[in-house]
Amino acid sequence: MHNVVFLGTKSIGFDCLEYLINDSQKLEVNILGVLTKENKLDNAEKSISKLCELNDISLWKSLDDLLNEEQEIDYLISVQYHKILDPVHIAKAKKLSINLHMAPLPEYRGCNQFSFAIIDGKTTFGTTIHLIDENIDSGDILFEKRFPIPPDCYVGELYKMTLHHSRTLFEESMPKILSNDIQPVKQQSLIKERGVSIHYRKEIEKLKQLDLDWSAEKIKRYIRATYFPPFSPPYFMVNEKKFYVKK
Repeated sequence: MHNVVFLGTKSIGFDCLEYLINDSQKLEVNILGVLTKENKLDNAEKSISKLCELNDISLWKSLDDLLNEEQEIDYLISVQYHKILDPVHIAKAKKLSINLHMAPLPEYRGCNQFSFAIIDGKTTFGTTIHLIDENIDSGDILFEKRFPIPPDCYVGELYKMTLHHSRTLFEESMPKILSNDIQPVKQQSLIKERGVSIHYRKEIEKLKQLDLDWSAEKIKRYIRATYFPPFSPPYFMVNEKKFYVKK
């Protein structure tokens, strides 16, 4: 039996945890505890806390619970977890600490990767399962899935596409990960071919400020990259007043 600790948030975190629960016997998985953070933007029907309650799984309050766990932990599985793990947390997993990152690597580490891919004019995107190391999304790649970005794609559409492919990748990869059928690929070996970037959560607000002096194509591209209800929309500043864009 594999002792697992799951760290996750959002819809994709719910889906991946639900998969581990439903297939726990086949996967030989024992979920010791779950760490999550839910907010008002989450889908109420996909509450990780309620899922744990229904399945009698321990819902931990902080990473201190991870450090204090007395049973041996084989795997740490992170899916859109909101905190960066320190080496002491990563070391708690005797076999592997892994993360599902909803973007291609090493091209798009960090946050708001969907928006930056559209701004950069990319025609393909992806999702990745990688080892967790001390830096942000820089660990060895275990599995990945790539797919085309449709013309004139909005960020919400790209998010939904990535969500679908991420669920599939997770379900296809977990049996291989748990049976150690893996061939890690160092991201450093891919940077020359693919490029590398890292973005932070605070950058998105700056992207939303449009400029009337830009070309029509650039304005449309930035709108597609940042118009994502229920989050605040992109806007123009005219005479120190904000004028929001509506679709």
